[in-house]
Amino acid sequence: MAETINPDFREMVRVFTRIGFLSFGGPAGQIALMHRELVDERRWVDEAQYLHALNFCHLLPGPEAQQLATWIGWKLHGLRGGLAAGLLFVLPGALVILALTILYAFAAKLDWFAALFLGIKAAVLAIVVQALLRIAGRALDTEFKRALALAAFLALFLFSAPFPLVVLGAGALGMIVAATRPEWLAIKAGTGSHVPGPRPWGQSLRTVLAWGAIWAAPMVLILVTLGRDHVLWDIGSFFSQLAVVTFGGAYAVLAYMAQEAVQGYGWLSAGEMADGLGLAETTPGPLIMVTQFVGTLAAFRSPEPFTPLVAGLLGAVLTTWVTFAPCFLWIFTFAPWIERMENSPRLKGGLAALTAAVVGVIANLSLWFFIHVLFARVEQITSGPFHFGLPVWASLDWRAAVLAALAAFLLFRLKWSIIRVLAVAAMGGLLLGQIA
Repeated sequence: MAETINPDFREMVRVFTRIGFLSFGGPAGQIALMHRELVDERRWVDEAQYLHALNFCHLLPGPEAQQLATWIGWKLHGLRGGLAAGLLFVLPGALVILALTILYAFAAKLDWFAALFLGIKAAVLAIVVQALLRIAGRALDTEFKRALALAAFLALFLFSAPFPLVVLGAGALGMIVAATRPEWLAIKAGTGSHVPGPRPWGQSLRTVLAWGAIWAAPMVLILVTLGRDHVLWDIGSFFSQLAVVTFGGAYAVLAYMAQEAVQGYGWLSAGEMADGLGLAETTPGPLIMVTQFVGTLAAFRSPEPFTPLVAGLLGAVLTTWVTFAPCFLWIFTFAPWIERMENSPRLKGGLAALTAAVVGVIANLSLWFFIHVLFARVEQITSGPFHFGLPVWASLDWRAAVLAALAAFLLFRLKWSIIRVLAVAAMGGLLLGQIA
């Protein structure tokens, strides 16, 4: 095994700045980029350490690629290294999507803008289906996992079960099954190797208290100055809760976020949620930055006592804060425990079951997008325990259907990149918009 190199802090900042601006393509592309830059080319961490840390980050809520970057920074230069690497992974994309969201907020009523995003919404439908097939092919390798995925889908689509209950319930079930029938989850027992040294309870407790205070600070300020009835309080509370249950990546949590933001709070429409994911797909950084799009629009549209622009900026900063402060809390708290956690078969079982349930969650998201992107009207069916939406078939938007079929052809048959597909679909939306 080649010896690793420990760079100075300035060099680390320079490289992570570069990674932050190049981190397109979702978590798979971002993890591959960091592997090439930090393992293959610079040897700052070795292969075993990188995979070890990646498995650890999969156990945590939040964007695993950003948390992996934070862990590598922590490994190289402690607290300041983790802060620098984690922030540089997020900030470039956050600034770009903020600018695009403000433009979107001001231009959303223009006909040409609506036509442009008709194509983006249609392409997003194909992109989500692609993510579903990719994750299902990797995660559903046993009958038990396939049953979990189906149960999660039915619970969400037919019964509108709470998303946190579905994913956390699957994780708890997986921990139980791992102790009795590990073959159902295709996991191997832990190595059982002893990790030397005392358990770092004191360090972890201090970290939780410090980062818990950092996480809560803007909410305390809003409570004192604006009160619990202001939209910024709702934004901060909702996305703080979301940060605790964001297992399985942005696609998994998007249906829950859309349901609450669209139907619960009325911050934006279902079509606008698809627009937000399209913007997040075309910018660097984690796909969970779509939360910033939602928070910005929510505050922009209920700005009092601020102007819409100032309120939108405050909403963006607050959403980003409460989305990513927990990521630093998880990493800095649990990083000293990483080797001990890696040897726990129960944790592996919980993660395997949770990942299988996420397939069902993304299937529900795919169906949700299909209904709301392709049809102008949706009928809500409520009968006993059942509560779900069905499209009104006469309201089919043929332009969206054509563009979604085109995007699917480009993605699945021609293997085009997501950004190229989004660009072509957007241009197609402009052309078909002229027909309308």
